[in-house]
Amino acid sequence: MGVEAGALVTYPVQSAYIIFVLVMLGTLLMGFPALAQPTPRTALTLTLGEVVNLARTQSIASRQAATLQKTNYWKYRSFLADYKPQLSLDGSLPSFTRSFIQVQQPDGTIAFQPVSNNNSLLNLALSQNIPLTGGSIYVQHQLQRFDNFLDRNTLYNGIPFAIGLSQPLFRYNPMKWARRIEPLRYAESNQQYIEALEQVSLDATSLYFDLLVAQVNLQIAETNRANNDTLFTIAQHKLALGRLSRNDLLQLQLSVLNARKDLASARQTAEVASLKLRSYLNLATETGAGVRPFELVIPDGVRSFEVDLQQAIRQAFANRSDAIAFQRRQLEADRDVENARKENGLNATLNANFGLTNRGARPVDVYTRPQDRQFVELQFIVPIMSWGRQQARTETARANQQLAVQSIEQAKRTFEQQIYTQVTLLDMLRQQVKLTAEADQIAQSRYQIAQERFRLSDLTVTDLGIATQDKDRARRDAILALRDYWQSYYTLRFLTLYDFESNEKLN
Repeated sequence: MGVEAGALVTYPVQSAYIIFVLVMLGTLLMGFPALAQPTPRTALTLTLGEVVNLARTQSIASRQAATLQKTNYWKYRSFLADYKPQLSLDGSLPSFTRSFIQVQQPDGTIAFQPVSNNNSLLNLALSQNIPLTGGSIYVQHQLQRFDNFLDRNTLYNGIPFAIGLSQPLFRYNPMKWARRIEPLRYAESNQQYIEALEQVSLDATSLYFDLLVAQVNLQIAETNRANNDTLFTIAQHKLALGRLSRNDLLQLQLSVLNARKDLASARQTAEVASLKLRSYLNLATETGAGVRPFELVIPDGVRSFEVDLQQAIRQAFANRSDAIAFQRRQLEADRDVENARKENGLNATLNANFGLTNRGARPVDVYTRPQDRQFVELQFIVPIMSWGRQQARTETARANQQLAVQSIEQAKRTFEQQIYTQVTLLDMLRQQVKLTAEADQIAQSRYQIAQERFRLSDLTVTDLGIATQDKDRARRDAILALRDYWQSYYTLRFLTLYDFESNEKLN
């Protein structure tokens, strides 16, 4: 180093020429960072909209939401089927028995008699629930055959036609409440599916900007490393000319080391963020020549549309599953009160059956001149002394109903507050994006001027470091402001299920 310094002192013209060449070389490197680190041609360039669409169509989260929605659809179909006529065939064929059975004799003794028979039964029934009353009506046809293998005879018994009714009296009717609650539950599940897709969009946006911020930090680190290497080389020659102190040189050398450390850390962070986004989008995550790296595009500004607060609240209460859940929870609380009140009083059930029946040695005998068949039964339970259990159950249900009403009211207030906060936040973040973009341009221009002044020995190393920090901070702030805006944009869509840009409901 001493020999080189002496040569510079002896030949000032050559020294000035070397400095000029180094300055020009540094200017070229800093002016065209893409030439120092070219982007691979095989990189997969993606915009924010493309990443969101990929996540909504092929991510595991979107497929889980679709599967859950399909499950809820078939649950609702099963509920609807319960209110339609049901045709069923049941029976036992064969029902063979060979054993000894206990038979009490006239004198009170017990004898064990051998039995060997087959008692087969077929029953065809058409039933229909009655949601209005909670009962059910049915029509049936039944045929029974009994074979006694010991006596070698066969008998037939049957019901050619019968109509029956089973009707609870003074009791809780679950079918009436199910017809009011289950459609709301199904509508709630439909809106939950749309919300799940919007949540996928929101999650994909977060992962997109995590990688974008990491890539911007990586670009900053690469540029700073190249710039610090060049400036350190220039500073060595300035030290040789006596135009720079050794303390400033050491400070620049420390900046070089920090830049290299930051570059290694930025690379690792970018790789981790890329892996997370690739995994969420359900793309290939194996490393190799077949996997194309991501190159994300910085979104151009923000969307220019106005959001009316009252309209946002109306759309949220009209579209969100939470708003439907408020109605469902209220009905469920009312249902539980009625259940506790009616099940604690007189409970009765009327069972009636009217039809034709007959028996014979042949199947045709069952249908020849059948006899009338009637069956009427009234079952009831009347609580006489329960030590206040019925009242306690009823009052507990009423207290839970009041608690549900209060919880729903609080949830509505919180719901409105979320909408208000998000609408005002979106407008504030839109302004923030514009301000940080302007600050980024100013900081980049100031850094270029600081570089030129340092080359001309008109700026200290400390001031150059401050300009570098301001430049990096401004670029990161601009990207973070974009991230906050787009997250707020998709959060508002999630909370309202409404697209304010196109003024239409999300389906």
